[in-house]
Amino acid sequence: MFHTMHPQFIESIANIPHLLEALTSTDPVSSIRLNPRKLHTGDGGTEVVPWCEFGRYLLERPKFTLDPAMHQGCYYVQDASSMFIAYAIRQICPTDSAPLKYLDACAAPGGKTTAAIDALPDGSLIVANEFDPRRAQILSENVAKWGYPNAVITRGDTSQFRKLKGEFDIVAVDAPCSGEGMMRKDAVAVEQWTPELVVQCAERQREILDNVIPSLRSDGYLVYSTCTFNRTENEDIIDWLTENYPFDVVDIYIDPSWGIVTTPQGYHFYPSNLKGEGLFLSVLRLRDGAVDDSRKKVSAPKGEKKHPLQSWIADSDRFVIEETGDQVIAIPIAYYGDIMRYRKALNIVSQGILLAVKKGRDFIPTQQLALSTTLNISEFNTVEVNLDTSLSYLRREAQQLPPDTPRGIVLLTYEGWPLGWVKNLGNRANNLYPDAWRIRH
Repeated sequence: MFHTMHPQFIESIANIPHLLEALTSTDPVSSIRLNPRKLHTGDGGTEVVPWCEFGRYLLERPKFTLDPAMHQGCYYVQDASSMFIAYAIRQICPTDSAPLKYLDACAAPGGKTTAAIDALPDGSLIVANEFDPRRAQILSENVAKWGYPNAVITRGDTSQFRKLKGEFDIVAVDAPCSGEGMMRKDAVAVEQWTPELVVQCAERQREILDNVIPSLRSDGYLVYSTCTFNRTENEDIIDWLTENYPFDVVDIYIDPSWGIVTTPQGYHFYPSNLKGEGLFLSVLRLRDGAVDDSRKKVSAPKGEKKHPLQSWIADSDRFVIEETGDQVIAIPIAYYGDIMRYRKALNIVSQGILLAVKKGRDFIPTQQLALSTTLNISEFNTVEVNLDTSLSYLRREAQQLPPDTPRGIVLLTYEGWPLGWVKNLGNRANNLYPDAWRIRH
């Protein structure tokens, strides 16, 4: 890999001790982040990531695709450096504080989004956006697997958030960047790097920030991050923010033993210093009074009749059940008015919990419901399956259930956690796992 690196990139990191050696002579470290709402006895790892209580380093990288627990949302495969966003969020908003509204403006594939979900006060609303349609679907899938109900996935340019003035308590921008921090494990990042790319990325980063800052409330926080090393996309962007907007950089406590490098503008993760890939992160606070909060309140409908599917979710009184076309969606009452406004301003991919799809007179439960932490599992017939059957199911193959299994919709579980739905016909069971999610090898 060394000989393919651009000479100007090598020159740009010459003042960072041992970084070039780490990028060219060492291997990435595998790590996962456990889902605290789905912890089970199989969870583990060899060593806890210092800045993330649910992060685990692994001795070797297994074939994650063949582990049902990953598909069940029991953990997320994530680089340890990227887990730092959860630590930073906890520093600025303790988990015992009131629920907040959080925008992840560049969210796919969803690692930092799900980390934020676990770090924010319980009951917070997450809006996660992605520009690219294909990546937006991957984002939606990963957030669905995590099982958190108060989430809205949107697709499109970040300019759409200009319409939501003063809307969010925290806005995160994990900005598209030149990818220098990924060079140890991504040959494309090495091949595509040029000085011109760095400049182009910085221009795009400023454009995205200009788009989303109007949606941040006064006294709210901006979390900016990249997976790159250079000053142009990191410190210079933070300097530009503080010069052009009423932002102050927020100090985050760092344990010196972690190996994170601190600058006045933020925090650098170098693979030469710690077990993780390249990352830069900065937290800024918008001065109070900087934005006129023009949010309009819309109340949730009152006196609505109970929907037949209300019993499918636990704490169902916290949700409004809506039928839209052939879809049945559960919207959190606490954010009903917000989501109504988002429908007018944003291009929404998913919202709340997609409970079911209506086919004729039947309601077919969705995979999103199966993996939701609000699923009322007692409402369904269940069958516990072994590893081989789980993998067969995840490949979307037809299933053969025990002869005493009731006919109709059945929820398969693996190691006690929901895996997904089948429709038992007696002689066989039709597999209802989403085709787009299935294991293809």
